Amino acid sequence: MPGGAVPAFTGTSSGPVIKPKSARETVPAIAVAAFAAFGGILFGYDTGTISGVIAADEFRKDFGTYYPYNRPDNDLTINPPKAGYALDTATKSLFVSILSAGTFFGALAGAPLADILGRRWGLQVAMVVFCLGVALQVGTAPHQDALFVVGRVFAGLGVGIVSSIVPMYQSETAPRWIRGAVVSGYQWAITIGLLIAAIVNNSTNGRSDTGSYRIPIAVQFAFAIIMSVGLFFLPESPRWYVKKGKPEMAAKSLAFLNSTDVDDPVVRSELADIQTNLDTELTYGTGSYRDCFRNNDRKYLYRTLTGTWLQAWQQLTGINFIFYYGTTFFQSTGQSDPFVFTVISNVVNVVTTVPGMFMMERVGRRKLLIWGALWMFLCELIVAILGTTASTGNHGAQKALVALVCLYVAGFASTWGPAAWVVCGEIFPLAIRAKALSLCTASNWLWNFGIGYATPYLVDTGAGKAGLQTKVFFIWAGTCFCCAIFAYFCIVETAGLSLEEVDELYSQVTPRQSGRANRELRANRSDLETNAFTGAPVLMKEDEEVSADYVKEDMVKTAQADA
Repeated sequence: MPGGAVPAFTGTSSGPVIKPKSARETVPAIAVAAFAAFGGILFGYDTGTISGVIAADEFRKDFGTYYPYNRPDNDLTINPPKAGYALDTATKSLFVSILSAGTFFGALAGAPLADILGRRWGLQVAMVVFCLGVALQVGTAPHQDALFVVGRVFAGLGVGIVSSIVPMYQSETAPRWIRGAVVSGYQWAITIGLLIAAIVNNSTNGRSDTGSYRIPIAVQFAFAIIMSVGLFFLPESPRWYVKKGKPEMAAKSLAFLNSTDVDDPVVRSELADIQTNLDTELTYGTGSYRDCFRNNDRKYLYRTLTGTWLQAWQQLTGINFIFYYGTTFFQSTGQSDPFVFTVISNVVNVVTTVPGMFMMERVGRRKLLIWGALWMFLCELIVAILGTTASTGNHGAQKALVALVCLYVAGFASTWGPAAWVVCGEIFPLAIRAKALSLCTASNWLWNFGIGYATPYLVDTGAGKAGLQTKVFFIWAGTCFCCAIFAYFCIVETAGLSLEEVDELYSQVTPRQSGRANRELRANRSDLETNAFTGAPVLMKEDEEVSADYVKEDMVKTAQADA
């Protein structure tokens, strides 16, 4: 209904007045979803460690080729040319990007694993596959390069499964009033993993044995073990239990997540909402991959395209250029110690993800994606202009360039980094959630693979290469502008809603109407959560005025019901 008024919207929360749950009572749910975010460390560390591994002298000696002169990396970093071991562009691209090929298939495998075994046991399978991949990478064999590539593929399979299941598990267990911040913790864990990788690489780089690259790789065993042990103590997703026809187990899981018992009205009400929503969705299909592409009244096709393209655009912001090839970039700007600037950019990435976690609920997903894309567009455009017009001898311009790159990283970390995972984790109905989210994650890794493989050919100079160097930021600036347009026309505001309410919202309004409809729904909800410290309802800023009278009325009704 473009151009029309927003329809009256009731969602799925109408019904008897239920006493609000305080934030203290939902601490278990928050803790469960927060621990699940630990899987992001595997994602981030495995992604970040490869840049230091391929730069280690012993790694280049074991996997590279000896050049008596004119090494392949001379064209950017060595003048005059000197002899030594080096990886040619093709080998470097293969080692970096082959992980993403494995993660693509791992993301697709995450759907059947999550649906058949459950969210927790699906993640346990991922840990086993991941550890196998790490073991192959640190092993020795006559054809060690092939063993390393196979190990990267298996590690990628594990990471792909993790990246598909973790946001889904978080979304299905976190309270709606803090779901955005909690799921954003997954992206924060990714940034922490990237930072740890940079620190470990820097610590082992000076070793004169194979420990210079085997130690950074083997550290991943510790992360996988911590994740695996912790999963034994977490509850299964109540929504998975409902989907498998186990309402009693779902009630127990909800009771644990809400610090109450199975007969609590909150548990019974939420369980009824989940079951009703699933029953409705199953009238539109069986929850197959084919259903993800049905153009029906529930907008399955639209949601699937939104999620897959959201992940594609996240990769097309160009962020992985910094994390895969940042050291080379900073070196090309004439910086005396590019490794320090690489660590700094990772610190910026970690620190600035935190305000994004809080803005996810206060500002909303839609606005955060729009304004974040425009911020990155401006930063990258200026970087491209400075890099093209200023010489490496212009120290002021080069310092400004590095500062702008850090501002760009901050813009990504606080907006598109976490928001893409949050939105994809909550826009799909239960019937197709696992399969649709696996398609979104596979899209992320497919574009990650393509960009990771193509970037050296775009940036490096020499025969058969584009030699764009800093000019590549013109491409990223253009894609970031497209990101803003995509977010404006395609993203529905889902902040503060239960997953079942999100499903109803999608079926009734357009993206540009969604902000107002969202506020209307939350203003008329009868089970508002309360702040752990003040006891006040948890609302977004724009809801406070429209909801004040409703809150007073609800408090009176609650008191009468208790009496």
